[in-house]
Amino acid sequence: MSETNQRYDVVVIGGGAAGLSGALALARARRSVLVIDAGSPRNAPASHAHNYLGREGIPPLELLAIGRAEAAEYGADIVRGEVVSAEKLAGGFRVARADGGVVEARRLLVTTGIVDELPPVEGVAERWGNEVLHCPYCHGWEVRDRPVGVLALSPMAVHQALLWRQWTDDVVLFRHEQADFGDEEYEQLAARGISVVDGTVEGLEVADDRLFGVRLAGGTVIPREAVVVQPRFTARSAVLESLGLVPTEMVMGEHVVGSYIAADPAGATDVPGVWVAGNVANLMEQVVGAAAAGLKAASMINMDLVTEDTRRAVDARRAPFSAEAERQVTERVLGDRRHGLQETR
Repeated sequence: MSETNQRYDVVVIGGGAAGLSGALALARARRSVLVIDAGSPRNAPASHAHNYLGREGIPPLELLAIGRAEAAEYGADIVRGEVVSAEKLAGGFRVARADGGVVEARRLLVTTGIVDELPPVEGVAERWGNEVLHCPYCHGWEVRDRPVGVLALSPMAVHQALLWRQWTDDVVLFRHEQADFGDEEYEQLAARGISVVDGTVEGLEVADDRLFGVRLAGGTVIPREAVVVQPRFTARSAVLESLGLVPTEMVMGEHVVGSYIAADPAGATDVPGVWVAGNVANLMEQVVGAAAAGLKAASMINMDLVTEDTRRAVDARRAPFSAEAERQVTERVLGDRRHGLQETR
């Protein structure tokens, strides 16, 4: 069906793993579904997605293409566009796009994800998703047994270094501009054979389209083939904020690492009729987890709609009987009045 002047059961905002998984489940439940996707998936720079059972190593964009085809096969409409705001209506929502398009929905599933805000170190943004990494479960195997550097950009730096040590015994922690570590932390690093390098990191050394070292202030270059950084994970929450939802800060080790939209375990937010799934609700979610969250939210949305449909059906069923009962009461009252008049005569 066309999205023009259409009121859908569900509009899904965001066409990543969570959004497409939710759209697929809802379309299979015979719901009218529209997916509006801005076309900027977070994992686009990565060459492969991992830990997705049955799809291990698939390129992220290929996974999304398959997901779009599967959802469309069951009748979901999928369009490219940016949603700028949503408005609560009686019985649903109005969704506005940047191109001026407007569509209405009974329920919303928002899966807009997060933005990785990278540190301002030369070369980090350019090599992000290639040799500049943050998740060992996503990329650790690919850099196993290779020299890895961890930039101490947050209080989680020692934790990161110890974690990445699982994949390689050649880990260097660059203290950068962080305060000195505690004695216990130094002991842990030494016990695991992790070197600590003092000095500010000036940038990454790149040649022939590949990373080969970390450059310190003063020009010293420490050879590394992969570098780990800690981005700030910021929820893409503009649409949700237009509905009155406020992002919540996520704190790890007394350090704010990002923001997310709070929801119950099934993705229901504090705004009735609005669900969230994927990274916008869980900063640590990987692709397979995001897909699972989309499915869970979709099942709850469908049940919510079933409840509403049932209530409406019951009201409609009762309406004729109510009208007939009212007619009978009216006739009885009128009959009593006529009978009373006859007696007084």
